[in-house]
Amino acid sequence: MNFWDKITGNDMTREMKAFEARVKKLPADYQAAWKKINEHLWSYTNFSGRNLMPILDGVLGLLEVAAADGQQVQEVLGDDIKGFCSALAGEEGAKSYRDKWREQLNNNVAKKLGK
Repeated sequence: MNFWDKITGNDMTREMKAFEARVKKLPADYQAAWKKINEHLWSYTNFSGRNLMPILDGVLGLLEVAAADGQQVQEVLGDDIKGFCSALAGEEGAKSYRDKWREQLNNNVAKKLGK
């Protein structure tokens, strides 16, 4: 990856397009599950989002293998996709970017107030 791609995010754009091309080959219920997983996982990203690329690749690989084996998506992921994503991102209650920013803001305000 060159410097320009890293700065502009072109590398991630290419990778996400490749993920979407792989998702289009999956059955409809798996595509719907991927969409929900994608929605829930992005709240656990760092500033750039690069930390999620290996996780997304692994989840997509899991979905591809399960679909090839003929399993139902509920058998693989369960009924709680949000909980599945939380477990993927770390322990239950993993901090989202909003939590991290809130904590940083609170720390900065406390420093300014001299506490």
